[in-house]
Amino acid sequence: MHPEILRELTTQRGHDLQERAYLAHLARTASRDQRARRRSARHHRGEVEAFAVPAVPDYVDGSFRSTQDRVPAARHAA
Repeated sequence: MHPEILRELTTQRGHDLQERAYLAHLARTASRDQRARRRSARHHRGEVEAFAVPAVPDYVDGSFRSTQDRVPAARHAA
């Protein structure tokens, strides 16, 4: 085989191996991070459930709708 072709094939093989190693490292890192998040979520589950959702204004001006703002139910004629 010609030395230049052999050199190109060797270089290409080296790049392919480096890419495979990088992708394997990336997969291991993602898997490890995902496991850590699951462990953390299980460990802090009580804190997550204690989270209170802040009130969201109903109107643009920031006022909140209350029970007095509701329209009364229709009345039936006797």
